[in-house]
Amino acid sequence: MVGMAARSILRIPDAKFLGKSQLFRAPFGWFFRAIGGIPVYRDKSHDMVEQVSSIIKSSDRFILGMAPEGTRKKVEKLKTGFWYIAKAANIPVVPIGLDYRKKQVVVGPILHATDLDKDMNTLWEFYRKIAGKNPGLGIV
Repeated sequence: MVGMAARSILRIPDAKFLGKSQLFRAPFGWFFRAIGGIPVYRDKSHDMVEQVSSIIKSSDRFILGMAPEGTRKKVEKLKTGFWYIAKAANIPVVPIGLDYRKKQVVVGPILHATDLDKDMNTLWEFYRKIAGKNPGLGIV
């Protein structure tokens, strides 16, 4: 819900989000699609990077926000799937963080996927300064 509010504040109502395919089944699948959800199949037989990059390539305009936060366990490293998607689709990444302590939506610098280690370090430094909803479970 906070992400949906941030999407309105940033005036990007057509921004999309990825969700497990199970969310898009009846009875609520229609709702998640209506609010911009895109189902992804995460089993081993489906290449998620290819799924998402082909959706992006077939779209005239595609916006996907990234807001990592530890909610169940401490974040010791960022997942890299989004980076591979950006690289495959040849699109930039604009990191967005929800800083609960300051009650702000923080938008980071545009990043073009070029060097995985360097880019992940840049993102780590960006997110390390943002207090998530559960700061004890956030980025170390």
